[in-house]
Amino acid sequence: MKIAFIICNDVYTPRLMKALEKLGIDYYTRWDMTTGKGHGTEPHLGTRSFPGHNSVLMIAFHDEEMLEQLVTAIGETNKEILRADDKIRLFQVPLERIV
Repeated sequence: MKIAFIICNDVYTPRLMKALEKLGIDYYTRWDMTTGKGHGTEPHLGTRSFPGHNSVLMIAFHDEEMLEQLVTAIGETNKEILRADDKIRLFQVPLERIV
C-alpha cells in the first residue's frame, strides 16, 4: 500500500480534481488554503508579499496501478502548466496500516 500527498497551487485545484474524476478516484482528504514553500519554488503564504494558497490532497492506495495512473495524469496535466513553480507535485510514501 502507498499514500500520496499531492500539492498544487489553488488555481490548479480544479484541474487536479478533474484528473481524479476521470480516473474514478473519489476518495481523498483535502486541505484548502494551505501555505508553504517548496524546494526551489516561490512561497505561497497568502500575504501581499507572497500571495496565493495551495491545496493538499492525501490519498491512500491499495491498488498501486491506480496510483501509477494518477502519476501519469499529473504528468500530462503539468505539461499544460507553463511556470515550473506552479507544477502539481506528488509525494509518495509507504503506507503500513489503515485502521
